[in-house]
Amino acid sequence: MRKLVRQHFRFFLFATLAAIALRLLFIFRFPGVVTDSFVYGDIAKNWLQHGIFGLSGQEISPTYARLPGYPAFLAAVFAIFGMEHYRAALVVQMFVDIGTCFLIADVARRVISDRAAKAAFLLTALCPFLASYVAAALTETLEGFFTTLALDLAIIGIEELDVGTLRPWFGCGLALGAAILLRPDGGLLLAAIISSLLILLGRAFKRRPGAWARHILLAALVLGCVACAPLVPWTWRNFHTLRRFEPLAPRYANEEDEFVPMGFNRWIKTWIADYTSVEEIYWPAPGNALDVGKLPDRAFDSPEQRQETVEALADYNDELHFDPELDAKFAAIAAERIRDAPLRYYVWLPLLRIADMWLRPRTETLPSDSRWWEFNDDPKWSALAVGLGTVGLFYVGAALVGVVRGAPIKYLGLLLTFVVLRSAFLGTLENPEPRYTLECYPVVIVLASALWGRISRQKSDTSSSVAR
Repeated sequence: MRKLVRQHFRFFLFATLAAIALRLLFIFRFPGVVTDSFVYGDIAKNWLQHGIFGLSGQEISPTYARLPGYPAFLAAVFAIFGMEHYRAALVVQMFVDIGTCFLIADVARRVISDRAAKAAFLLTALCPFLASYVAAALTETLEGFFTTLALDLAIIGIEELDVGTLRPWFGCGLALGAAILLRPDGGLLLAAIISSLLILLGRAFKRRPGAWARHILLAALVLGCVACAPLVPWTWRNFHTLRRFEPLAPRYANEEDEFVPMGFNRWIKTWIADYTSVEEIYWPAPGNALDVGKLPDRAFDSPEQRQETVEALADYNDELHFDPELDAKFAAIAAERIRDAPLRYYVWLPLLRIADMWLRPRTETLPSDSRWWEFNDDPKWSALAVGLGTVGLFYVGAALVGVVRGAPIKYLGLLLTFVVLRSAFLGTLENPEPRYTLECYPVVIVLASALWGRISRQKSDTSSSVAR
């Protein structure tokens, strides 16, 4: 990659400056320090000041509700720039994301060509979705960096399997370990890489038994051990301090004695298909009144079920919290709906949630109304939503065309396996948030860059024909 940068220094310089300008625009115009940001920041502050990985209250309570990766990052920033200096964290994230631009370009260079690498760098530098989350004090930017680093090192490791060197696999394991310590679903890339190595192992036994098969087995072993090693002290800490075996973090980021309304959550999954309902129904509960008028028609299968749902929501609105008895009412409604339409619950709604996360205009960190299609917002924010939706369709469409009509892509199976695994996992969630697909955008951009590789090849072929 260094050689390519030296050869096209002006291109990379101006593209980098454009990337910095775009990210600074979001940092200073649309900074996103949200509720989760303050939770991470509270843990980081207590960790620095009191040596306790915990949340503030009447006294500091140790917690395992969040993994230690992002609090550790914030703690480092606070120690250098001052306590609760979130804007400094966003600026640091900007430089991390610039590193991601170079890593994505390197992946494109290895699997396609140098020209594709330049296209990938520009697509990453100007991607408004990656830039907008640089300005959010959340895990997405760091997660994207370590995901791309792990993917790049995995490709290097596969290319060097004949030699049997383990250094790329050791580095890949460290990157995956960092990704997992940021978000539990960081382990999905580990599963994709291991799956690809197992496929290579199957081919090795058929075509190239012996040393190559041993290299694959050793690579998989080193990768798995190194990636999981950072979880050992975290798991031990949780068991020693909180008397709980928790190697990651609770699915609902809940404390040990916190009641989780599983019946309500299951009822949500019987009808939720888009991010708008997350904002209007899922996030406000508990603590805020829920408007039954915000429920879509698909939340009811009959007039009787509508009445049961209205009554359950009225009971919730009276107290603004869930108890086991109320939660059981939602669980009963959910069970009835699943029994009556299992395909809707297990197939169609997950597919709709996946489609919504991939295709929705990514305006959740911006002032635009989440009901953008109603066009009842300020015209400039409605226009922004439509514009970002168009940009999102461009990236996804270019990736699809790049796979079908673009230049050949090496290790395409690994790239697609990761995207499919992550998308399938996201379909199981109650909260279809578009940000959860951002970890796939390095792959999306690499696949899209294949289209420019094909364009380059066609131009070269045309020039050769004219010369002849």
